[in-house]
Amino acid sequence: MNLYNKYLLPKLIDWTCKQKPNRLQRQKIVPLAHGNVLEIGVGSGLNLPFYDNEKVKHLIAIDPSLEVWKQNNNDPKILGLQFDFLRAYADNLPIENNAIDTVVTTYTMCSIKNLEQTFIELRRVLKPSGKLLFYEHGKAPDKNIQKWQNRINPLWRRLGGGCNLNRDIPDIINKNGFIIPDLHTMYIPGWKPASFNFWGTAYLK
Repeated sequence: MNLYNKYLLPKLIDWTCKQKPNRLQRQKIVPLAHGNVLEIGVGSGLNLPFYDNEKVKHLIAIDPSLEVWKQNNNDPKILGLQFDFLRAYADNLPIENNAIDTVVTTYTMCSIKNLEQTFIELRRVLKPSGKLLFYEHGKAPDKNIQKWQNRINPLWRRLGGGCNLNRDIPDIINKNGFIIPDLHTMYIPGWKPASFNFWGTAYLK
């Protein structure tokens, strides 16, 4: 399993996240970021082309996996903004208090192990006026799809690098100190247990 996680899984994650439906979702959220931005789980850098360098002052991108980050040979110099990649976990951010204007998460909350501590960290680093931009997949509204998500999830989590199919993303955000005034949802094209998406902007309560 270690060889799978190190060599094959990063390629599978990168291929999946490059697909057109996922790319279109990124374009809805990432350009809204502004100021000092923290991206949680940057992966292979697929969000980078969608940041608006006229609105973003400094982008800090974190991910625990160098193997995934190296997939696309990113050149941050072409972004036209200050950029730092940090190998770090979301539940222990190497960032000062009240330093961030925008946090961006894209297909990330499904695999974070310690969500409660992660949201403690997000609240710590965000300015009081800051915002969380997110698009995630998770718990479907249809009972039949939910049943399949719950049945498949243990194996899926093991093979998918900790990814969970059935997390209730809005509920997680609301229970961890944020409000979501503009939540959007839909099935994107693809396998239904993995394709129900949530996206929007959340603010500190």
